[in-house]
Amino acid sequence: MADLQQAVTAALRQVVDPETGCDVVSMGLIYGVTVQGSHASVTMTTTTRGCPLSEMLRQGAEAAVLGVAGVTQASVALTWDPLWTPDRIEERAL
Repeated sequence: MADLQQAVTAALRQVVDPETGCDVVSMGLIYGVTVQGSHASVTMTTTTRGCPLSEMLRQGAEAAVLGVAGVTQASVALTWDPLWTPDRIEERAL
């Protein structure tokens, strides 16, 4: 199960925020990834609550997760609790 969770996280690194050019994992937009059987659930955020790209990023994340071998169902939920801050950005993305 841990391998599938890692594969899902790796797939999410392919989803790029067009405003920053960084992937959603490096940006710290992914709050959680869980896998139960072949169902992967992702909790993510955007840099601001009113981000016009929220749905595009959510759909991109869902498509990336569904592209992982072994995942047949994916759910991606947006949350703004806690609010995203630049402190969440990985050092390698700076």
